[in-house]
Amino acid sequence: QGKLVESGGGLVQTGGSLRLSCLASGVTFRSFTMGWFRQAPGKEREFVAAISANDGASHYAGSVRGRFAISADTAKNTLYLQMNNLKPEDTAVYYCNADDDADSDYWGQGTQVTVSS
Repeated sequence: QGKLVESGGGLVQTGGSLRLSCLASGVTFRSFTMGWFRQAPGKEREFVAAISANDGASHYAGSVRGRFAISADTAKNTLYLQMNNLKPEDTAVYYCNADDDADSDYWGQGTQVTVSS
């Protein structure tokens, strides 16, 4: 059974930066697509970024491309999301996800990111 624990959220001003971390257990990174999603109040959860399991390629939502960077440290079993030039519309709860495209799909509890204008 996989478990994901996010950390690193907080309050930051417009233009600031944050780095989110997701510590994974029971998940082998090379077998899972690891990603970040977010959910703003009153909105559906949306894709932010992911690292593909099969080729290690990174993928980003258009709204964050060029500002956010996803990375993984397999030795530490930790996924990261470096967020730069943050905007108020980036305010959301950010969730870590691990999906093996079969029968395992794990979510963390989420970490709040608030960007003040």
